[in-house]
Amino acid sequence: MLAFLETAAINVAPFLVVITLIVTIHELGHFLTARACGVAVDRFSIGFGRAIASFRDRWGTEWRLAWLPLGGYVRFAGDDNAASVPDEADLDDLRTRIIAREGVGAERRYFYFKPLWQRALVVLAGPVANFLLAIAIFAVLFGTIGDAIAQGPIAQVTPGSAAQAAGFRVGDEIVAADGHELRGFDSIWQRFGDLHDYVAYRNGVPIDFTVKRAGQFIHIRATPGGVQEANLFGGAQTAGRLGVALAPQKAKIVHYGPIEALGLGVARTWDTVETTGLYLSGMFTGRVSPSQLHSVIGTAEASGAITKAAIDDGRGDPGVLALELAVSLANFCALISITVGLVNLLPIPVLDGGHLLFYAYEAVVRRPVSAGVQAAGYRVGLALLACLLLFATGNDLHFQKVFHFLGGPFS
Repeated sequence: MLAFLETAAINVAPFLVVITLIVTIHELGHFLTARACGVAVDRFSIGFGRAIASFRDRWGTEWRLAWLPLGGYVRFAGDDNAASVPDEADLDDLRTRIIAREGVGAERRYFYFKPLWQRALVVLAGPVANFLLAIAIFAVLFGTIGDAIAQGPIAQVTPGSAAQAAGFRVGDEIVAADGHELRGFDSIWQRFGDLHDYVAYRNGVPIDFTVKRAGQFIHIRATPGGVQEANLFGGAQTAGRLGVALAPQKAKIVHYGPIEALGLGVARTWDTVETTGLYLSGMFTGRVSPSQLHSVIGTAEASGAITKAAIDDGRGDPGVLALELAVSLANFCALISITVGLVNLLPIPVLDGGHLLFYAYEAVVRRPVSAGVQAAGYRVGLALLACLLLFATGNDLHFQKVFHFLGGPFS
């Protein structure tokens, strides 16, 4: 029983902290932009369900802490349309009710009667807040902890590897990939530009390497081969490998000033966006297995694995443990925040990207999408998300061997 509680605490507690922070920042982006545009907001809730504590500010917004810590939400005044884009008939009815209740001109405080560009800005602010959170986290890590980078010429080319087939030699120094400067072979943050990280996410994708050989710069085109390796989600994944290694050496600790750290934070965030795009496109082309889709279960498992690794590294030293845990979870939080931002930009009606799609239509034809189209889009979008969630959950249950456990008694 104690072991179960310990495992639950290690897996669930960090996950709840991370996901609540990410979703709260996302909703705070919506809220602050709406407040700047003069939009009336009924409620800002951290968590779902019944309120544990709440208060109302001088603008009439209820701030609520709810009992289910799985994120949060912001509710604008009059927000009772499922797709959040009422059609003309809904708008006329809503305007009439607001004027009858609050007087002429009161409708200008409501989200739906704001200019189109303001509504789009409010919707876009949520995903942007997620990207800004990631940039801030990466910048703080680079600025405070620094980075440990391994650099140098190639000391070994693995026989039969992609590197050997492409013509790499011992003594070559890889300085760029696809025109992107490589700062090192590897680093503790796997920053954009590190060889190991760049290659790992490009299994089967040709890469143009700029190589320094005997003082001259040449170009070598290589396609990384795939190897199976364990991932944080409890399963395995195919990672790209070039097949080169450096001579054993001590990594160089590099520290950055605030401006450079911020720039690296932006670069790291963009790298993650680009990598996620490669994964998504790879799933459509068959290069990446759909088994790489993960649900809440897999994310909780990953946060637990990170927590366990930090505990192992810092065992016996509370200070080291606290630092390892904080840094590891901060990095994980930034990566998940980017994913949440990207997913919300997908053009699916129930997501922010779907709302922006409706606004784009409204900007072109000068009227909102009809209620029938909105309702149909909402149902299709909800069904699509439900299917993806079920598929991702099935992947995670498979990785956790739940199906094997359940099927064991009947086999």
